This record gives sequence, C-alpha cells and structure tokens, in this order.
Amino acid sequence: MKPEDAAPITIEEVRRIAGLAHLALSPDETERMARELGSILAYVRQLEGIDVTGVPPTAHVQIDRLPLRPDEVHVGLHHELALAEAPRTSQDGFAVPAFVDEG
Repeated sequence: MKPEDAAPITIEEVRRIAGLAHLALSPDETERMARELGSILAYVRQLEGIDVTGVPPTAHVQIDRLPLRPDEVHVGLHHELALAEAPRTSQDGFAVPAFVDEG
C-alpha cells in the first residue's frame, strides 16, 4: 500500500485522542496533528509491507560491554537529613502530589 493510499486520521479521531490525553488543542494544532499522525500511520503501513522472512525476532539489543560499577554498599544520608529539605513529608518518607498540577 502506498502512503498516499492510506486513509488519513480524521479530525474527530485527533480530538478524541487529545481528550484522552487531557490535551487542549487549538483548531490549527488539531489539523497539524491530523496531518502528522496520518504521515506516521502511512509510514507504519509501509513498514508492514516489508518482507522479514528469515529475520529473527529481537526483544532487545544485547550490548557485550556495559560500563557498570561494582555493586557495593555505601553509607547514605541519615533519614532526618534526607527529609529535612523536603517541602512535604508523609509518615517516614517524601509526600508527593498525585498529579503534577497539584501545588
């Protein structure tokens, strides 16, 4: 399938996806996202047409040498010192907002 033959993503689909992501898009942004997402989907459709017969599946890329440090125990901060500068604490740890926009 050629990219130009792919069905474009609709404005309504972009609005629905934006709503699910809690994004407020302007009409111009919505149209731009429709074009860009349509291009991405067309590219994925192109990739679907590639013959991968004989290519083994890859779950991850194995790197032979990783710059790892030895796993050694080190003395850390005392509990009180670690929590001293925290804006909020809860029980024995840091209190963090459930949502980023919570003050």
